[in-house]
Amino acid sequence: MPRISELFFKTAVVFLIVGIAAGLEMAISGNHGTFPAHAHINLLGWVTSAIFGGYYALNPAKAERRIAMIHYGLYTLGLVIMLPALYLMLQGNPALEPIVAGGSLIVAAAVLVFAFVVFSPETQRSASGIPSALR
Repeated sequence: MPRISELFFKTAVVFLIVGIAAGLEMAISGNHGTFPAHAHINLLGWVTSAIFGGYYALNPAKAERRIAMIHYGLYTLGLVIMLPALYLMLQGNPALEPIVAGGSLIVAAAVLVFAFVVFSPETQRSASGIPSALR
């Protein structure tokens, strides 16, 4: 499995654990005010990260490209900024909204990078090592 796939899958599992913990906290406290953060943690952190990992596992040539690692770093950075701030904002800290917005913009940029990866052609290297797209 490509390294980028493993990174996305491992990150997804971390977000799954965090999402389960947030859900348990809501259930135990009886306060479900943070359910939007819980949903974002599970959908963007767990599900979407796992889907990215699956895509790269199915497309190993694209997984080896440098842009795949840029995608991973940007997406994960955005989630790490956005999700805790969203959770805390929903607990009554409205001053965190600009941080949530900033993290969201980073996540959106990472999704555009992924779209570029998906729609870009696979490059094939010749015997000289020069990608065919650059010849």
